[in-house]
Amino acid sequence: MKEGLKIGLALCGSYCTYEKALAAAERLSRECELTALMSETAASTDSRFGRAGDFIRRLEEITGREVIRSITAAERVGPGKLFDVLVIAPCTGNTMAKLAAGITDSAVTMAAKAHLRNGRPVVIGFSTNDALSGSAPAIAALLNRRNYYFVPFGQDDPANKPRSMASDFSLIEDTVDAALEGRQLQPLLLR
Repeated sequence: MKEGLKIGLALCGSYCTYEKALAAAERLSRECELTALMSETAASTDSRFGRAGDFIRRLEEITGREVIRSITAAERVGPGKLFDVLVIAPCTGNTMAKLAAGITDSAVTMAAKAHLRNGRPVVIGFSTNDALSGSAPAIAALLNRRNYYFVPFGQDDPANKPRSMASDFSLIEDTVDAALEGRQLQPLLLR
């Protein structure tokens, strides 16, 4: 990964993957200028996986910057050309559907819209229980869109959740490198 990259790391509400997202943030912050973003829901919802305020504090400690968590704060991403690449991880099925439909109703979807106006890459690391059902159309739509790249993914628990899929967050850095070259990291589907 090229040192000095400006990366936005946006977290949506797939709380069970936050520890993986935080590990990725720690890795990215060693080489890059990292800014964290959170959807308003993610920034205000406590779950069995932890308190929202604790995640915000941890992200701010890792990045040394305030977490962007409102539409108005995220709007400056585009005009300010804040990032070389925007990574949405975890990205929920809900957020992918909104991105595919062009809906801008959260800090994360606004950041993506603002970032894409500059023709820069958006990397999606998703985690959703309905990837092979309800979220499949959104995944397919984004795979066919310019400037969207996916962190390789596979079924995370085929026996108990046969429609669920998740990206391998350990491949975020490799996916970012490929996206900055204008190519999708392969293989896209993991076993």
